[in-house]
Amino acid sequence: MPHLTLEYTDNLKQDIHISDLLRNIHDTLLQHRDIIPIGGLRSRAVELTDYLVADGTQDDAFVHVTLKLGSGRTDEQKKLICDDLFETISEQFSGLFEKRYLALSLELYEFMNPTYKKNNIHERYKNE
Repeated sequence: MPHLTLEYTDNLKQDIHISDLLRNIHDTLLQHRDIIPIGGLRSRAVELTDYLVADGTQDDAFVHVTLKLGSGRTDEQKKLICDDLFETISEQFSGLFEKRYLALSLELYEFMNPTYKKNNIHERYKNE
């Protein structure tokens, strides 16, 4: 059930390859197959064209990542995943962070109620 959404301001497109960033973030989650079921993992990037940052007068940018998980993971597991994700995101923007005003953030959302889902992708990974 893990779903990751990467929101980014469109003024970053000239500075970073979003598809590479998304792949690196997704790969970071794949390193935690004992915590993240690969068959349920979904990652997507959403380009924002209508936004304001700070007072809206500069060419400021932001990236906000939301990771949605079903319940059942320990606090230590959630911290490990988020620490690794934020490190990956920060590394991707380390050079750009020195050149322009940029805000990076990561939010973990844990579903507390049952979700409705139907997914046969898990079958492909059962024997790994």
